[in-house]
Amino acid sequence: MSSTPISSPVLPVDLDLIRKYDLPTPRYTSYPTAAQFREFASPAPLLAHVDAANRDASLPLSLYFHLPFCETLCWFCGCTTVITLNHQSSDAYLDYLEKEVALLAPRLHADRRVVQLHYGGGTPTFFQAPQLRRLDALTRRYFQFAPGAELSVEIDPRRLARTQVAALREGGFTRASLGVQDFNPKVQEAVHRIQPRALTEQAIDWLRAEGFTSLNLDLIYGLPYQTVDTFRDTLRQVLELNPDRLAVFSYAHVPWMKPAQKILEREAALPSPEVKLEMLKLTIETLTAHGYVYIGMDHFARATDELAVAQAAGTLQRNFQGYSTRAGVEIMAFGISAISQTPASYRQNHKTLGAYYAALDRGEAPVSRGLELTAEDARRRDLIMRLMCDLKLDYAALSRELGLDFAATYAPELARLLPLAADGLVELKPEGLRVTEAGRLFLRNIAVCFDAHFTAQSRQHARAV
Repeated sequence: MSSTPISSPVLPVDLDLIRKYDLPTPRYTSYPTAAQFREFASPAPLLAHVDAANRDASLPLSLYFHLPFCETLCWFCGCTTVITLNHQSSDAYLDYLEKEVALLAPRLHADRRVVQLHYGGGTPTFFQAPQLRRLDALTRRYFQFAPGAELSVEIDPRRLARTQVAALREGGFTRASLGVQDFNPKVQEAVHRIQPRALTEQAIDWLRAEGFTSLNLDLIYGLPYQTVDTFRDTLRQVLELNPDRLAVFSYAHVPWMKPAQKILEREAALPSPEVKLEMLKLTIETLTAHGYVYIGMDHFARATDELAVAQAAGTLQRNFQGYSTRAGVEIMAFGISAISQTPASYRQNHKTLGAYYAALDRGEAPVSRGLELTAEDARRRDLIMRLMCDLKLDYAALSRELGLDFAATYAPELARLLPLAADGLVELKPEGLRVTEAGRLFLRNIAVCFDAHFTAQSRQHARAV
């Protein structure tokens, strides 16, 4: 892909607007969101969508493996994890992953190719080098990879050996995302994640030495004992490590969904909403001043990075792994809680090892819930994803594509955008709408205007900013 630099203006942040629009809204890694999924007594209806998608042998595949094990629990974590010190657990888990793959892979046309593969967690590097090689061999036994396929992995620098990095690179992995969260020792202790900078630097050195070409660092603001000054120091140290991408997340406090987060409520030093907003302002202004393009929401990338180039070219995508450069894929996801996507459906696996293993022991796909999209769901999914990625909508092009008068059909939704336009977040013209530079921070607020399922009373969504 072209490495033509994309301009990266320093983006000023208006705290009054953030206060106004800091409301619970979905993150739109899918539409409809997982909050709309329902239980299915049998996986058959959802698997029928796999068969329907498979009629198109040219439809590319994106594979996701959820590797849930962690040795310790980070108290801020919102992921589906299994906490254990028993590394033999991963051998049994691989046995069941193979059962699941063996059930689904035969439904696919032999000519279909994998263009993207991601290991998420949990902690994928809980799996040792032999187990990582075993997973790679299993994947390649059942799937064919396209030339230039993107292979990425999430890494915990506290749980990493050079042999694991070598095994991943042998398997073709070139992208890695490292959890950092914060470099301040007091913050690390408060969230139960002790990770000295030296460990992160060692992981980065190993990855680059083995040939990884793209590194992302994850940070979180809103954690106990964070202040604007301490987070400024974390940003300074992160910039010294020169990552290609950064994901800077607002801590989502959802103890009704993740009970372990109640531990953080005992910390008197959780930053106030005002301090969180100052940290967000600091982050955006600091990173854009240092040459990172603000992709939108929590994501930043070097101006020459594929994400920034894809956004400028109008080929950026969004899915359950976040922003992606791989368009028009079917997502096949394996492991507990993993969510798969076909053009007309979503399906999610059981969230516990017991239920997941039991289904596979019965010879059944371990699907517990999902959603079959209506034609209107599919249209709105495309609109929301285009907003989240392209930052604009062309009414005439959409009218031709959808076979309707877009501006007339979606007049109520466009009317909901008028207050946002008055605040300078979107530009509304007869031919289309465009998200402004300031509006990139409020993509969720803009997208929710097209969400037919959203209710403001829902507690299932974190705040927008």
